[in-house]
Amino acid sequence: MQKLLKTIAMLLVIATVIFAAGCAEKGGENAEKAAPAEEGAPAEENVTAGENSTVAENASEETSTYIVGTEAQFPPFEIVDSQGNVVGFDVDLMNAIAEDQGFKVKYMDQDFAGLIPALQTGNVDIIASGMTITEERAKEVNFSEPYITAGLALAVTVENEDIKTVDDLKGKTVAVQTGSTGFMKAEELKKAGVIAEIKDYPHVNEAIEELKIGGADVMINDLPVTNAFIAAQPGVIKIVGEPLNSESYGFAVRSGNTELLDKINAGLENVKASGKYDELLKNLPKYMEE
Repeated sequence: MQKLLKTIAMLLVIATVIFAAGCAEKGGENAEKAAPAEEGAPAEENVTAGENSTVAENASEETSTYIVGTEAQFPPFEIVDSQGNVVGFDVDLMNAIAEDQGFKVKYMDQDFAGLIPALQTGNVDIIASGMTITEERAKEVNFSEPYITAGLALAVTVENEDIKTVDDLKGKTVAVQTGSTGFMKAEELKKAGVIAEIKDYPHVNEAIEELKIGGADVMINDLPVTNAFIAAQPGVIKIVGEPLNSESYGFAVRSGNTELLDKINAGLENVKASGKYDELLKNLPKYMEE
């Protein structure tokens, strides 16, 4: 009996060993099959990394959008049309530059006197608002290459025959736009004792209106703007005498923002070379009709 039990026990041990060996062999096969899965784990990370790389690449290629500050009551350079859109020469030119350089722009309309502060505080990225390049302004912002030649001119109503030059401004009242170079010139003339009073307004069309109704004797304003108004509404005001100076308009960016400035200058050069600039220039008077 004991011999039989020993035999059975021995058989159970042998069976256990064989079973364990079989499991070990099977486990080895599974381990070998599992190896690619372990290799697959980094591959999954690579896929994720690849997806992240794609996202990063797309992010780097994402089109930049810049906020353009403008005073949209300065036709023909910027004005709000009947649909509420900001239009004008500056807008068309900046849009062409943006398209050439692969960035987007959005326009923010505000008073001219607040444009440089808005740029300095980061509320806008670019100023496109018929802004004359001056030494004083160049201390606060960086200007692009000039994009149009301007200059200050004297304007009076068509029936006025008394004022022909600066020499005729003694004791007169002058209408100007606040913060403009016309305003600066008027201040200079007042300090010199030439003119008696300055009436300044946030928008140039208000200065023109003051001149039209007789609230001012003369207006000092940028030559191309005054010419465009005369072309659109002949028989209302006229330019007298020679231009008071020679000026140029430029786009402005924050001081030190050379990357954006380089884009604007490169785009401006390309737009001029393509002939698009000349096309836009021919359309100046049409914006007075908006």
